[in-house]
Amino acid sequence: MKLTSSSFQNNGGIPAEFAFGAPDPKTHVKLSKNRNPELSWSDAPAGSKSFALICHDVDVPSKGDDVNQEGRAIPATLPRIDFYHWALVDLPANATSIKAGEFSDGVTPRGKNGPEGPRGTRQGINDYTGWFSSDKDMSGNYHGYDGPCPPWNDSILHHYVFTLYALDVDQCSVTGTFTGPDVLTAIRGHVLAQAAWTGIYSLNPSVKA
Repeated sequence: MKLTSSSFQNNGGIPAEFAFGAPDPKTHVKLSKNRNPELSWSDAPAGSKSFALICHDVDVPSKGDDVNQEGRAIPATLPRIDFYHWALVDLPANATSIKAGEFSDGVTPRGKNGPEGPRGTRQGINDYTGWFSSDKDMSGNYHGYDGPCPPWNDSILHHYVFTLYALDVDQCSVTGTFTGPDVLTAIRGHVLAQAAWTGIYSLNPSVKA
């Protein structure tokens, strides 16, 4: 199975229109267009009954002490953890693409509604749900895709991995409000094939994508 995108090259820079945050010379970061990128796939194995899609950032700081702090930088040596940006399930077996902006087109304060999504899909909550939990203006359940917004003082590029899974079930067994890790647990033993496409992004002007 092959996964591609016309929105950015594999291992290439993600345009700001597909990000949650864009660079700003005065405030470091501003809200961006937050559109989901275009994704297309082919050569799904026979017997595929549905698809699931996960997007996660593998380079999130494991400690938040220095995150977005003036006069400080997050060291490249700091251990990194995953941050989930999108958990999408129940894409029908005849699907071969997702259009740019089809699932997200703009930042929605307090999060997009869910879990129901376009084309009979369901979408889990992403990790902005926890990130904004103490923000009185932004707190809520962030369903679906919300794009990159790495710390503006991070010393490294962040890598955003979009992984498509061809499954042998019509519907993923997750229920209610679910997360990316919930999907990965639920599809264990049901994956016929998988393919990935990776983009890079930074809000730090001294770090070049």
